[in-house]
Amino acid sequence: MERFIENTLYASRWLLAPIYLGLSLALLALGIKFFQELVHLLPHVFDTPETDLVLTVLALIDMTLVGSLLVMVMFSGYENFVSRLDLEESSHKLEWLGKLDAGSLKLKVAASIVAISSIHLLRAFMNAQHIPNDKLLWYVIIHLTFVASAVFMGLLDRMTKH
Repeated sequence: MERFIENTLYASRWLLAPIYLGLSLALLALGIKFFQELVHLLPHVFDTPETDLVLTVLALIDMTLVGSLLVMVMFSGYENFVSRLDLEESSHKLEWLGKLDAGSLKLKVAASIVAISSIHLLRAFMNAQHIPNDKLLWYVIIHLTFVASAVFMGLLDRMTKH
């Protein structure tokens, strides 16, 4: 009975595989949205004020960071919790593939969240004249909370490795 339970629990890791596949569909949706924004921008690039252009580019960078985060979570999560990716050794294989453990992944996710939050904060400051001061203050507080959380996670990770 114990062996059956253990084998069933171990096999249940495969329930994560469709979730990681779903993340690839989310990546596709993000890519479609990215190019939709780019197609809207390009015809009006000469008419668009500089501030609006910068805000749009920041939104594109934001989507790129989220996409990169999705790829990291998909590949490293699949490798850590489901199964090794059996890829032929080639120049196309990602250097970090197979080297990110769950702790490293958490730190990379935290750093990505801080970067994404920074872009949102910068976008808010570029549009500060239209945003109430108390709302801007909350944006800064939330961003600093993300930064502090990432720093503390990094410190805890370093302490536990020593």
